Parts: sequence; C-alpha cells; structure tokens
Amino acid sequence: MAKIAYILLCHKDPEGIIAQSERLTAAGDYVSIHFDQRAPRDAFDRIRSVLADNPGVTFARRRVRCGWGEWSLVAATLLAVRAAVEAFPRATHFYMLSGDCMPIKSAEYAHAFFDREEADYIESFDFFNSDWIKTGIKEERLIYRHWFNERTHKSLFYASMRLQKKLHLDRAIPADLQIQIGSQWWCLRRRTVEAILDLCRTRPDIVRFFKTTWIPDETFFQTLVRHLVPEHEIRPRTPTFLMFTDYGMPLTFYNDHYDLLLSQDYIFARKISPDAKELKDRLGKLYAATGVRFSISNEGRSLFGFLTGRGRIGRRFAPRFWERETSVGRERTLLMVTCKKWHVAKRLVERVREVTDIPAMNYLFNETATELPDLGGIQTTLEKRTRHRRALVRMLFDYWKTDHLLFCIDPANIDLMQDFYNDRAVVRLLEIDCDFTDDYIIGHARRVGLAGENTPRETLDRLLPTIRYDVRFESDRIRDAGFGGYHRIREQAEPEENAVPLAHFLGIPIVKARELAATPHLFTD
Repeated sequence: MAKIAYILLCHKDPEGIIAQSERLTAAGDYVSIHFDQRAPRDAFDRIRSVLADNPGVTFARRRVRCGWGEWSLVAATLLAVRAAVEAFPRATHFYMLSGDCMPIKSAEYAHAFFDREEADYIESFDFFNSDWIKTGIKEERLIYRHWFNERTHKSLFYASMRLQKKLHLDRAIPADLQIQIGSQWWCLRRRTVEAILDLCRTRPDIVRFFKTTWIPDETFFQTLVRHLVPEHEIRPRTPTFLMFTDYGMPLTFYNDHYDLLLSQDYIFARKISPDAKELKDRLGKLYAATGVRFSISNEGRSLFGFLTGRGRIGRRFAPRFWERETSVGRERTLLMVTCKKWHVAKRLVERVREVTDIPAMNYLFNETATELPDLGGIQTTLEKRTRHRRALVRMLFDYWKTDHLLFCIDPANIDLMQDFYNDRAVVRLLEIDCDFTDDYIIGHARRVGLAGENTPRETLDRLLPTIRYDVRFESDRIRDAGFGGYHRIREQAEPEENAVPLAHFLGIPIVKARELAATPHLFTD
C-alpha cells in the first residue's frame, strides 16, 4: 500500500502546521517540514518542540529564507525531500504541500488513488510550445540570469535583464534538457525522487543553470521528471485542486465550499482561508474517516468561471476591419429568433420552413451541427462563422436567392444581435419567452458543464437561483437594448395571442401565423 511522505513548505500558523502534521501522521503517513527562515524563530521552535516525539515527522536540516519566484523555494523543497528520503525508508510517494493546503479526500482514498497506477503526478508541459504562461516574460526567464526578485526589487530586476540583453549575455539551455513547466504541487514516486537527488549530485551544471532562472519552482522538477521518467509513467496533472482569479491570485476557499471541494477529482486543495475554521475541522475529520464514498463531478473550474463572469459581460466581438464596410444588403430582411430553450426555437423554425418559403436555419452561431450549404469553408467552424458573420449571412442570402432569411441565436449573443442591427439590412427579432422548471435548469447546468451527474444537491440548490437570474438577465438586456422590429411570444399566452407578433415578425398573413402558433407541443420539454 502507498505510504506518503508529505513535503510541507510553510512560513506561518504554527498551530495549523502542528495540527496538519498530527492529522497526516495519524493516518500512517509521514511529514517533512521546511519552515521559512524569514518566519519568527519562536514559531519554528514551537512546531519542533510539539512534534519532537512524533516518529512520523522530520525537519529539513536547515532553514532557507524563501522568496516568491526565487531558487530558494526549490532549495527548501530539496532540503525537505532529502530529509524525508533519509528518515522514511518505507515512504513510496512524496507529495508537495503548503501550509494552506487541506485534504479533500480520506487517507484511505488517497492511498488507493496512488496504488491504482505506477506513475508520477506532475504538470509537465513544453515551456516554449504550450500556453501555460499567460502573461509576462517567457524565454527571458531562462536565457538571462536573475539575481534580483521582481517583486521586491523590480527596477533592479528589469535593469539587469536589459543590460544582459544589450551586452548579448544570453545563455544556452543545457543541451540535453527539454524545459518543461507546470504547477509546483506534485506527487512523485520514491524512485523518481531518488533519481532527481542523484542527478543534482552528478550534474551541478543543471543546478547552477536553474539557480538563476526566474520562478524555477515551475520548471525545475517538471523538467527533471520528464528527463528521467518515461512519458507513459507521467500523469501531467497536479493532485492538488487550486484555481486562480482573473488577477492571477490563488482562489481562497471558505466554509461553504465543503461540498464543492469533495466533488473535485483531487486529493488536496489550496488555499484554505485561515478563518475557515469549520471547513478545516470538517476536512481534518474527513482525512481520518474510512468507508467514505466520493461522488466526483469535477465542475469546480467551470462553475467558478460562470459565477465570476456574471456582471462582467461586454462586447466579446469587435467588427474586423474587412467587415466595417460589409453589409448584408439594404433591401434584405434578416429575421432572428432567440430562445434559451433551443429545442423550442428549432420546432418553430421547422414549422416556418413547412408553412412559408423563408429559408430558415437553426442556431447558426451556436451549433457546429447546424446544416449549411458549402460556402467555400467559411461555414466549417463556429469561430469562422462568428468572425465573418456578415459575409456569411450575405452569402446565405445569395445562395438561396432570397430577400428574407431566418436563423436562431442564443439570448447570450446580444453582441451579435447588435452587430446585425447596425447593418443596412432590415432586421427583426423574435424572442420566445419560456418557463423554466428547476429540473430543466439542472439539466441545462449539466449540458453546459456547470454541474455533473454527481454534483451534490446542496451545490445545485445554490446554483439554481444564479442560473435562473442569468436567463432572466439575458432577456432583460435584449429588451433594454431597444431593438427595432422586436417581437415576443410567450409560453403562457394562447396561440391566438402569439399569432399576432408572429405575423408581424415574419411578414405573413395572420392565418399562417395562427398555424405556426398552434404548433403541437411547441413548448414541451
């Protein structure tokens, strides 16, 4: 069975470190602690004295003053890893943790997880070809030597880099290394860790190179693991659940995140708020529990992205320069049907095709599967359709040799609606107002990835009001936009009432509009 040596890098909260160490060792695992030398000596002495008699705890031989982005973080990790290798010969896995981490699964689950596959768990992506680095310097992290910390000595950091560039002092990367990048939170097998320590002893040039790179904790272990371990034995993922805000800061979890955390496919999570006492207590008890079954839905990131995105909606598509003078056509009439329940809009559109001679398509900018004629490739992907939207619609008018064209569009695409309203064509919009039951909203959340089949009911109950409001918000935005030629039919209205806006929208006799409004099961889910 797997026995885990936790490599615990920390710099504060001695009582929390003590509790974490006792919790992990009580389950039969080990802990190797590096406590930042920048932290008060009495805090470290407190930790050491309380844990002195715990045979499952060891300490790095010396303490390093750690700084974000510096080699010192890697040095501290190596010190704690060496101490763990020497002190715990029975340890099979070495798992990196911070003082802000907490388990979100039981020890029983964690051991079974690592027993399942003979593999190392570490993010390891090509430094140059992946998009792991979103902003800031990239190649400069490696080819220049960094002696100053960008956060504490910004002017010196960039002045040093400019000087090296001016004097052509860039350096070569060790020829036999393919630099990788990824999260610093990993779990490696014993033989991998021992191979890394051996490489550090026999290849001082590698250590020397990484010592002056910037943010080496994201590249050192990631590169060496890929250098030493066959690819089929590497799982390029972190076993620790963490998310970042739009500002690049780690997201903090609080008491009400318990159910969400347990449903993620990870062993630990960071960072847990120091004030989340209830959450820490519940997660601490969970690690010692046995026989717990976990329902994994893994919707955390998509759910966070959805919730934080509300209220930040702007124009996602700006007109491209080749479209600014492009028009669908002054004498043409463009008809857009918008409805959050796509199946309802599709039923209506199908009847429009049967009752009228208006070419009508389903969700042109939302579904790749929408049937379209071959227009030379512009229709092949949603990205191309959206990028060249006016040209696409103009080509569809030409293809069917018509002056009326209809397509469906999701209510969230108000930016596209606005763009077509800015055209010279006559544009009309029909909104289909539907009722939304809780079951439908839950199904919608699962279809778009906000929830999974095993998402806890408590999470769904918190999510329902947000999604329901979001649907209503989209409808309100459409009405507030003041679009001309706006019409609306409602699920709660009688067919006779809905026939009037349908007749005006489509420009058809009221008799045909009544036929459309009376479509059997039009609003049925």
